[in-house]
Amino acid sequence: MFEDLIPLLSVNRLNVQFLRPTPQLALSEIDFSVKKNSIIGIVGESGSGKSLTAMSIIGLLDDQHTEIQGEIEFEGQPIFPNKEEYSRSLRGSEIAMVFQDPMTALNPAKRCGAQVDEMLRIQLNLSASEAKKKTLALFEQVQLPEPKQLYRRYPHQLSGGQMQRVMIAMAISCEPKLLIADEPTTALDVTVQKEIIALLKDIQKTTQMSMIFISHDLALVSEIADQILVMYRGKIVEQNAPDEIFLSPQNPYTKALIASRPKGGVRYKKLATVGAIERNEFEPEILSAQQRAARHQSIYLNAPLLQVHNLSKTFYQKPFLFGQKIATQAVDEVSFSVYEGETVGLVGESGCGKTTLVKTLLQLERASAGSVFYRSKDITQLSSKELRGLRKDIQIIFQDPFSSLNPKMSVGDCIIEPMEVHGIGASRANRRQKMHELLHKVGLDETFGSRYPHQLSGGQRQRVGIARAIAVSPKLIVCDESVSALDISVQAQVLNLLNDLKENFGFTYIFISHDLSVVQYMSDQLLVMQQGKLVEVGDADEIYALPKSNYTKRLIEAIPKGIQ
Repeated sequence: MFEDLIPLLSVNRLNVQFLRPTPQLALSEIDFSVKKNSIIGIVGESGSGKSLTAMSIIGLLDDQHTEIQGEIEFEGQPIFPNKEEYSRSLRGSEIAMVFQDPMTALNPAKRCGAQVDEMLRIQLNLSASEAKKKTLALFEQVQLPEPKQLYRRYPHQLSGGQMQRVMIAMAISCEPKLLIADEPTTALDVTVQKEIIALLKDIQKTTQMSMIFISHDLALVSEIADQILVMYRGKIVEQNAPDEIFLSPQNPYTKALIASRPKGGVRYKKLATVGAIERNEFEPEILSAQQRAARHQSIYLNAPLLQVHNLSKTFYQKPFLFGQKIATQAVDEVSFSVYEGETVGLVGESGCGKTTLVKTLLQLERASAGSVFYRSKDITQLSSKELRGLRKDIQIIFQDPFSSLNPKMSVGDCIIEPMEVHGIGASRANRRQKMHELLHKVGLDETFGSRYPHQLSGGQRQRVGIARAIAVSPKLIVCDESVSALDISVQAQVLNLLNDLKENFGFTYIFISHDLSVVQYMSDQLLVMQQGKLVEVGDADEIYALPKSNYTKRLIEAIPKGIQ
């Protein structure tokens, strides 16, 4: 009876300091406990200390570069301090962890089944046949389709959701008492995200294990957690039940996290940001239906900037030995128009054809059929030389700014390079001056010009990507999942920036995302794509309010709503 009163995990006055290159306090006076058969949610932006807290618990911090103070107890026994051997015996068997990026957490050179088998053989001393049998049972438990086939596949042959399920299977293989899920749904489709959340809740309920669920999305955490801890700059600034957090948040940072996510049914002119709320500078201003209708009237009076007619793209896969090529219809007779000054939202799950459609529009992939008219000229018929001139008018902002920026080039050179390619600016000095102006326009000061991509945060790198895209004064900008991997509050800053630039420079956007709430907030017209086809086209607010297709309804229902 008294054992039930002892928390499964207790963290008391935990402090973590990085020692190099200079001493820096990363976690300060962290106090919380996890009861048996409960789920604790930890929410906050990148750098707030969420993952650092998790790694402290599971004993993954480097002793040579960090100094840890405080107490961590598991079932009343100290994990820290001075219990390294005890901590190692718990890791994997009693405390398991699901990491954020399964592609980097899984071994790319080993089959998925073999990786789970290895865990079972090491931790439970099972034979090879016993381990395989249990692995297949685990794959069924985490609802992987065709477990026997997936057992023999490599990680790169699986979708993001399937890889995450393999990671969950590995984590629960030894039936741990505590599972730490560190951003397990980041960058997944909203529908897959919903499935993973439902799966974790079902596993927790069935096994009665406890869970620490970490995310930067407060609405998402509220759907799974019994208790929520809000972290900011290495401290817990608020902790309460989900309904209390949403209905009566006490800390300004918590209020900002709630306010910064786009809300369905309400269209604000600007989204709230953490800094604006902390400085009491945010006044929510709603864009009325009349204002939006008047804007649309001025946009749609003109001829379309871009017209797409029955566009199709088919990929052919060669067979291993003999037989016919296997055809995959990635884009199937897609038609729509984009008007100058408009934002067209494109939404759909991974694999629906969004990126292929954009590559075909940009002529990075040649269309199999159909036409794309830009300013009444069919760009599918342009020569390579003519296409190079088109690149100046149509630019793209990529999902991952780190991989799209050259790590060997300074931020300033990354922005100047497209200006040099397209002959913009009379001299190098003139281009440098414009580069500094562009940095200011995207909210960065001149000093960023001499920095390198690895020295910037994710939000700062995305601002550099935006500055590079607008450096050549384009007419049409494609935003390809450009805010998907950003924190909610940073996402709000980037969305506000994109809207400000659109208003100031008259840009036209094609805005792609799997998050329908973000797309609806940004868009005038909405395109919903499924398996290469457009299943719904129309006004963004009208589709969000009254979706016609079952697929669109499913996307909307999957959006984390928070406490209603």
